[in-house]
Amino acid sequence: MLWNTLHGSLSVFKAEQAHRVLELLRWEGTQAPLEDLLKYLVERGFLVRKEADEFRQFQLLHGSQQYRPDVLQLILLSSEDCNFRCKYCYERFARGTMRPQVRQGVKQLVEKRLPALRHLHVSWFGGEPLYGWKAIEELGPALIEASERHGVPFSCDMTTNGYLLTPEVADQLLAWKINHFQITLDGPPEHHDCSRPTRDGAGTFSTILENLESLSRCQDDFKVSLRVNFDQVNHHHMSGFFDLLRQKLGADPRFQLAFHAVGRWGGANDSELEVCGKGGADIAAQLRTAAHERGLSIETLSGKLSPGSQVCYAARPYNFIIGASGKVMKCTVALDADERNIVGRLTPEGELVLDADKMGLWTEPAFEADSHCRKCVLLPNCQGMSCPLVRMRTGESPCVPERRHAKRQMLELVRTWEDHGRHRSIPLSKR
Repeated sequence: MLWNTLHGSLSVFKAEQAHRVLELLRWEGTQAPLEDLLKYLVERGFLVRKEADEFRQFQLLHGSQQYRPDVLQLILLSSEDCNFRCKYCYERFARGTMRPQVRQGVKQLVEKRLPALRHLHVSWFGGEPLYGWKAIEELGPALIEASERHGVPFSCDMTTNGYLLTPEVADQLLAWKINHFQITLDGPPEHHDCSRPTRDGAGTFSTILENLESLSRCQDDFKVSLRVNFDQVNHHHMSGFFDLLRQKLGADPRFQLAFHAVGRWGGANDSELEVCGKGGADIAAQLRTAAHERGLSIETLSGKLSPGSQVCYAARPYNFIIGASGKVMKCTVALDADERNIVGRLTPEGELVLDADKMGLWTEPAFEADSHCRKCVLLPNCQGMSCPLVRMRTGESPCVPERRHAKRQMLELVRTWEDHGRHRSIPLSKR
């Protein structure tokens, strides 16, 4: 198996080809007619000319991805309040729903920028975004109308706790092209309800699962990333949870599980959290295997193969968080708790008034001065910017998990691909 991070190509070779492939990939290089296996390795980027400078090629690639005036990505906080009080949450719930003048500013900003855009993407976030229904109801159809009028492709997603995602609400969101959701279920009901209760302490699992089950009966094209936050306690009790998901959702590939270790993210309960520490990656791998064995779809390396796919949205100059009060921010973890994250404000006329120094702090090509990043095989993938916040707070390189676990995740991907026979849906090449 070979993964070229500069080209985003992953290839799987037959066992009898391994010796020949390794022979061609030896450090000393090779000289032979450009045909058959040799030609294939060149086309996929695994073999390069002796004089090639792949770091320079990466710099060109980074520039073309980083400095794009033709893309606009907005993360809209329709509400900064929430109906949940999750034990690991870091948010302060200091403000309510998005103000009318901010909604007007968003519409004006989009109208001004659309003539020069090739793509517009909007993410709804919070708090709980569905708490801010008036903003979604006003901006949802307006964004579609404006993008269609200018002939600009438009995409949209939402991070929601799923509690208010009733069939009626889901139908309306899908009509507004909000068709990619992240929804969290933290394992079986007794564990989920402990970690993700309502603000008055009531359980939430059954309502969320009922909404998910209703969504699964919908024939529309959508995707749900089912996030499972695990800690030292709940990860031991996932078997029944997986069986329940299989019973309620079947093997619907539109629902894909993504496992994340609970971290101390800056919330009031950080000291009480039973985090997994360095063992989190191994536990996540075990959970992915167990879920996959039950026929559930899991998050794999497939969405992380291409160059730049693991760059944090906050590091891109064309991505902005618009808060409920009009504050412009970069990171959904820091929000306005970190002054460095407040990079400007949005006016009702649709102008982004930005602090250039703060913008540069988030978007600078930090890999240029980082010897660790410059030598890393995953540099084209994360570009040294998988989490600018880590670099700011610790001064360390923000390495992605794949740096340590790439081989394991490559194997997971190919096994998933082979089990489901989804050759055409995953960017692999098999020899």
